[in-house]
Amino acid sequence: MNDLVQDRPASGTPDSAFNIAGRATPAGNGLEWWTKAWPLFTGQIGMWIAMIVVAFIVFAVASLIPVIGPIASMLLWPVVAGGLMLGARDVDRGGALSFAHLTAGFSAGAGQLILVGVAYLVGMIVAGGIAMLVAGVGIGTMMMGASGGGNPTAMGAAGAASILLAVLIAVALLVPVYMATWFAPALIALQGIGAVDAMKASFFGCLKNIVPFLVYGLVGMLLAIVAAIPFGLGWLVLGPVTVVSVYVGYRDIYLGS
Repeated sequence: MNDLVQDRPASGTPDSAFNIAGRATPAGNGLEWWTKAWPLFTGQIGMWIAMIVVAFIVFAVASLIPVIGPIASMLLWPVVAGGLMLGARDVDRGGALSFAHLTAGFSAGAGQLILVGVAYLVGMIVAGGIAMLVAGVGIGTMMMGASGGGNPTAMGAAGAASILLAVLIAVALLVPVYMATWFAPALIALQGIGAVDAMKASFFGCLKNIVPFLVYGLVGMLLAIVAAIPFGLGWLVLGPVTVVSVYVGYRDIYLGS
């Protein structure tokens, strides 16, 4: 673990080209984040797959613990993500990937990374709570109308509309949460900045690159469909490639490289 920390710039020391404001990139860069992630993945394909599998198993087991498990998973995922970003940068600089990168985030601003997890958890609770409230009101109104002799078809349509509205509201509330937390682990672990500044930088970095992210998302959806075809085994590749693509996007937007 100490070797990993010593091999990278000291915490809080930014790369010479780092710009916390980020830059707007062309639409085609959304595709490049995938294509440029591929060689970083294939260079150490076995270790990448093994690390992602281990992380998945740990979080899956933790989620089985009632209440505490899912909460702990949401709080700690940025710490693991920060370690994976350190690993991606080491590979990018010609270094080796190891299981130690899974826990490297604990020595690279763990407290700030956990704060990102707190923000993510709060965002999920707020978005889910509001969506459930909207859906509940709609379904309750539908049931009251049905019990009062209302038209079943109209009542069914009203119930479906309320559920759809709830889903749209949840998505609208979650998108800013995802934007604020997408690059935050990388910014904290690789640049040593605080959680609040990292989430602000992540949000505005994503905002400046809405079109590239649309391209990135569409390509990701296609890759997810392909990965799911062979009994989901394709995710053994797509999972780590996605992780590396986040690092490549961070490098492109905040280092201009």
